[in-house]
Order: sequence, then C-alpha cells, then structure tokens
Amino acid sequence: MAADKALEQHRVVITAAGRDFGRTLALRFASRGAEVHLSARTLEAAERVREEIRAQGHGADRVHAYACDLTDPASVREFAAAVAARTDHVDVLVNNGSRYQHGTDLLSASDEDVTDTLASGATGTVLATKAFLPLLLESAKPDIVTMVSGCGDAGHHRSDAHAAFYAAKSAQAGFTEILSRRLRDQGVRVISLYPPDFDNHDPLSESWEGAPRTAKDPLTSQSLVDCIFFAIGQPRDCFIKSFHFEQV
Repeated sequence: MAADKALEQHRVVITAAGRDFGRTLALRFASRGAEVHLSARTLEAAERVREEIRAQGHGADRVHAYACDLTDPASVREFAAAVAARTDHVDVLVNNGSRYQHGTDLLSASDEDVTDTLASGATGTVLATKAFLPLLLESAKPDIVTMVSGCGDAGHHRSDAHAAFYAAKSAQAGFTEILSRRLRDQGVRVISLYPPDFDNHDPLSESWEGAPRTAKDPLTSQSLVDCIFFAIGQPRDCFIKSFHFEQV
C-alpha cells in the first residue's frame, strides 16, 4: 500500500466491506492510514479483508472485522456496540451495504428477494446511521458517506436493476437528503454518491494504477474513492452534499 497517511487520525466504519466496492473502500482507507472497522454479512468475509489489509503492513490494532446483517436490527446494534467497545468515537461512517437485484420485469424477483433488497439498502442504511450516530457526534470531524446509485436519481431509467433496487436507492436518497439538513447544526456532514455502473478494479492489482481513466472510459472505483477522500478532506465549513455523475 502507498505510504500516504493523510487519514491517520480518522476512525472509519464501512458496511458490506467483505467484497466488491466495500473491500476496495476498506483497502484504500487503510492505505491512507485510517483505523478501519469493517463489517460483512459473515465474519469470515470481513476477516478475509482484514487479513489482506494486515498483509499490506497495517497494524493489527488499526483494522477490525465484524459480522453485521443489515437486514437484522439486532445485528446492526451488536455491530455498533462492538465498535463502541473499542473506540469512543467514529469519524466516518460509510454506508456501502445494499443488495443488488437484477431484472426489468417486476415479477422476476421473489417476495423474499424484494424484502431483502429493500431491507439491506433502505432499512439497513437508516439503522446503521442511527446506531453509529452517538459515536459520530463524539467526533470533531464527523462524516456520513452513503453509496446510493444513479438509480436513486429522480427520473433515472437506464439501469436493468429491478424496481425493488430502484425503491431501495430512492429511499436512501430521501433519507440522506433530510439527514443532511437536520444534522448540519451538529457539524455532521452527510455526503451521498450517485454513480452509474462503474469498473471496480482490485486495489491490490496492477490495474489499480494502470486503469484507463479518459472521457471515453467507464467510471472507475478509483474516481469514486477520490471523490470520497476529497469530500471528507475539506475544511468543516464545506458541506459537499452529493456527487452526481453523467449517465452514459
């Protein structure tokens, strides 16, 4: 990992960090020196990413793994309590967890699929934010970052995602919009990202540094991470509420 330690004073919680973009976020926050608290639906998945981070030279006391099922309120509460047992504050909460459901036909998903999609993305985001807000309010630099999706933009229709996924993302958008207004007076910044489909390159592979990033190329996870780091790195009078991206 790079030697950049710009986030060495940050304690960061990331949900759904066991794979895909959540794993990317965990690896990149750690590469900037942050203390990372990462969760996945299974402890084994979270521990795999924790060991990847440790293998890059991150201290054992600077990366912690937890199990958290965002569809289960008790599991979310237990996750927050476990983090609180290790630290008295959290600087950044990244709401990354949200199940994807494919299919333009409403009838293509089972009732269980619909329920799980809505619960993980919408309910899970609200519950995780609520559970960690007390720890965030103890921070001098609290930020809540939510990975929404272009599917959360009003009028968006270009994705082949199921309508339940659109519903979950629209719920996240409404939640973060009102939360941004209501938490501003307490110094909490609420930052939302609305990306289209993007290429998620492995931070531990050569493709991370060598990926093409021209105007003709798809959006990359590198650029999304850069947006997050830019937003949380701004002075506390700068409230960047959201990042919206050109649809292609």
